[in-house]
Amino acid sequence: MPTVAPMLFRRREERGQALVEFALLLPVVLLLIVGAVEFSFVWNSRNTVLFASRDGSMLAAEGGSLPGTDCLVLNRIERDIVSPARAIRVQDVAIYWADRNGGQIGPYMNVYDRSGATTCDLGGSTFTVPYTLTTAGYPESNRCDVLAGCGGQHTGVDTIGVRITYEHQWLTSFARLTGSGVTFAETTATRAEPQL
Repeated sequence: MPTVAPMLFRRREERGQALVEFALLLPVVLLLIVGAVEFSFVWNSRNTVLFASRDGSMLAAEGGSLPGTDCLVLNRIERDIVSPARAIRVQDVAIYWADRNGGQIGPYMNVYDRSGATTCDLGGSTFTVPYTLTTAGYPESNRCDVLAGCGGQHTGVDTIGVRITYEHQWLTSFARLTGSGVTFAETTATRAEPQL
């Protein structure tokens, strides 16, 4: 019988030890879970903005030098950015003359800030986009969509790039302790559709 009492005493110590270990590991486990949730929301927002950039770039390439192409691109970007990302978090959209790798060529760039409003009229269809042109360095009329080139630096069909700058704000209050969020930009460049 003397062996039973020490055995019971040891089990109580082990139960207390497990509780202490659990209390020490719980904050680490919760931090990993919150980090995984935040990372998944950031990744989803990034993919949404990348899709909007690709869609806008293809639309800009199809429109080429037609008036109103930028308005169509901005309207499409607004419609493409869906939950959990929010179009209101777009800071600016740049439409620019790009090289084959998507890098900007010279100062040829239109930058639209997400402030104010621009009304677009396209052949009787009128709509408003929540963007204001702040830098006008690449007007639609200067874009080359002629296969033989347009003269000057335009020796062939332009490649048109679209860059969207987006601010993702943290969704959990625990992550907000590190700051308000993260800002990233997604870029896509597409060769303009040539006109013969």
